[in-house]
Amino acid sequence: MNYDKFGQAHVAEHELVDMLYANPDLKLEQFLIDDPEQYNRSVSELHSGFLLLTKYQTPNIDLETFDQQKQQIWFMPAEYRELDIAKWVLDQCKNQAELQRVGAELLLFQEKNLFPLLCYLKYLVDTMRKNGVVWGVGRGSSVASYVLYLIGIHKINSLYYDLPIEEFLK
Repeated sequence: MNYDKFGQAHVAEHELVDMLYANPDLKLEQFLIDDPEQYNRSVSELHSGFLLLTKYQTPNIDLETFDQQKQQIWFMPAEYRELDIAKWVLDQCKNQAELQRVGAELLLFQEKNLFPLLCYLKYLVDTMRKNGVVWGVGRGSSVASYVLYLIGIHKINSLYYDLPIEEFLK
């Protein structure tokens, strides 16, 4: 499996044919095929019930525009989509040090236009809690973000451990 500059997975025709044999109800629109002509020849020879595909064209847009377009189709209830995430996170702060750290981080998130992502992460955490899903305590550079700690993505208090936000932004 290969990935394009947008992070979308591309599969070889033989990989997709194997996946289709394992699960004939597989939704093909979630896959990008490296060589659709070869896939079409293979499925024509092996199984007439499989869907034929056309060549995937890489979008002629920059990565930021691609991300913004994809964010518009994320499933999340309107209450989360319209949530003032900055206010919500600031309301979680208990002292001046937390407010300063959160303020600095929120500016960085806003600079990178990531507030919709924070709203989605809040929705994801709330949904996992509601359904009793257990997730890890945190790993990697994400634990340096105090905002993500407050949302509940991880359980590592970056202020307590004096983790600089620069570690998250690497």
